[in-house]
This record gives sequence, C-alpha cells and structure tokens, in this order.
Amino acid sequence: MKVLMTGGSGFLGSEMCKNIVEAGHDLRVIDDHSRGRPARLEHFGDKIELVDGDVRDPDAVRAATEGCEVVWHLAYINGTRYFYEKPDAVLEVGIKGTLNTIEAALDCGVRRYVLASTSETYNEPTHVPTDESERLMIPDVTNPRFSYGGGKIGCELLTLHLGGFRGLETVIFRPHNFIGPDMGFEHVIPEIVERIVKMSDGLKKTEIDLPIQGDGSETRSFCDVRDGARGAFIAGEKGENGNIYHVGTEVEVSIRHLVESLGRVLGVTVNIIPGELRAGGTPRRCPAIGKLRTLGYEPEYSFDQAIERAAKWYADYHLEKAGAAG
Repeated sequence: MKVLMTGGSGFLGSEMCKNIVEAGHDLRVIDDHSRGRPARLEHFGDKIELVDGDVRDPDAVRAATEGCEVVWHLAYINGTRYFYEKPDAVLEVGIKGTLNTIEAALDCGVRRYVLASTSETYNEPTHVPTDESERLMIPDVTNPRFSYGGGKIGCELLTLHLGGFRGLETVIFRPHNFIGPDMGFEHVIPEIVERIVKMSDGLKKTEIDLPIQGDGSETRSFCDVRDGARGAFIAGEKGENGNIYHVGTEVEVSIRHLVESLGRVLGVTVNIIPGELRAGGTPRRCPAIGKLRTLGYEPEYSFDQAIERAAKWYADYHLEKAGAAG
C-alpha cells in the first residue's frame, strides 16, 4: 500500500516512519524541512521516497498524493514560542496545509486520511483525565497562543466535515506531550535542561536556584515519542472511520516534579523559584486513553525512562556545544 506522510522529517513524523515501513507500506514523505531534518530519515535508505515540498503549495501536495491510498497529515508548526511569535505562519501552514491535503486526497482517490491534532484544542478541560468527548475551546481569540489550538480545531472540522463528508475515511489522533531526543528547542524540557546546564556551569555545580513560570503545580502527562508514534500508528491504521483517539500516557505529573526529575537525572539539585505564569497556559492536562487501548495500545516506557532519555540527549548537546565554543 502506498502511503503519503506530510511532515515526515519532523520529530514525530520521523519516528512514525519506522512504524509505517515496518508494517510493509510503501512510504512517501513530503516536507519542506522548516522544522524537520532530512538526516532523520537517512537510515531508511531507499525505503522512503523523500519529496521536498511545502504543504501550502497545492501543486506540490497534489503531485505527492498521486497514487497513494492513505494520507497521514502531520505537517504543522509546533513549539510554544512560535505560537506567540509567528501566529500567522502557524495558521497559514495549519489551515492551508490541511485544506490542500484533503483536496488532493479527494482528487487522487485516496481511501483514508489521518490527521495529527493536539491536546491544545481543549485549553482547560472540564475533567482530568480527559476523554475524547471533551468540548474544544478557544478562551481568547486575541491571544496569539491560540493560533495553534484554534488552527487545529479548524483542521479537525475540515477533516471530518469536508473530507469525511465527501467520502474520505477519516481518523484524528490527539497527541499529549510527546518527548524524546531531538524534539526541537522550543518546548519545556529542552528549555529547562539548557538552563540547568548553563546555571550549573556545565553541570559542575550540584545545586542551583531556577526561576520558572508559575509555581510548578501545573500538570502534564509526558509520553516517550516511541510510545507516541506507535500509538498514533495504531489509531491511524486501526481506528474507526470518523473517530478521534487520544495518544499518550495516563501518568499525570506536576511541572515541579518534572523540573526536579530533570535535575536529578543531571545530578543537580534544583530549587524552584516560582514566577508569573504566561497567559494562555493550561493548569492540568492528562488524557484518558481507554479508547486507544481497545485497539491494542499500551505505553511501554515510564515517565522516568522518557525523562532520562530526553534530558541526557539535551545535556550532551549543550555540553558538546559549550566545549566546541571553548
């Protein structure tokens, strides 16, 4: 079966390529590598056809979709920093990219269309753990942060009620905080690890005072990207037409515990200094994954395993960078 993935050289996409290739599918990837890197796919050799292209370009998307039976649409601009700094680009890539891929899928006779959405669509959920029936919400359209969550809500509507209404099989998965090595630098774990390394003078100091946003009571559920990619693949491969699936773990941890755990992995005691919480953040986030469990998914990696793998990769990166600069 011929499969197209957009955003395949990104953090999640490159991990998911492994699942798709191992399932025996013939995989084509289209990416402009604005946030991804072709090097992530080099080890696949000729098992993946890599096409350089922008999902905002309808002709490029149409050409890449030709001959494919399934489309996985992952291309988007992620990273909290970008939501505030580049909301126009976030929305343009999100809405144009989704519309272009759906129209190309319809024109090319694609059978199934799988959309990567986000837990950000809930903003502040009414219950935690949160299941897929939770309402979606944008509390303040004037806050650029919601360019991401709002854009994804638009993408979900297009998927279900444009593509789905016109004959595509559609499945949506909502990732919940996938983490791991080389996940980018615009997320909480990479940013905290960088600060710990710098403030501890390259991990030479064994104790530091670290200012954070908020008081650390906010919670998230962190999922190793290997589990995340496998769960997303199961959702897209086995999910029922028109359905939505959470992917993640049901282990809810506070940001305070996260920061202290990162310090412990790196051998540094971190004393947290509370600060002002940026507007638009979510106090609690943790998915219920029972729906995906019915398809055979179960996380394999613990919070501690996921945190250690990510933290050590970023610490090594910054230590090597500092060594090269010195």
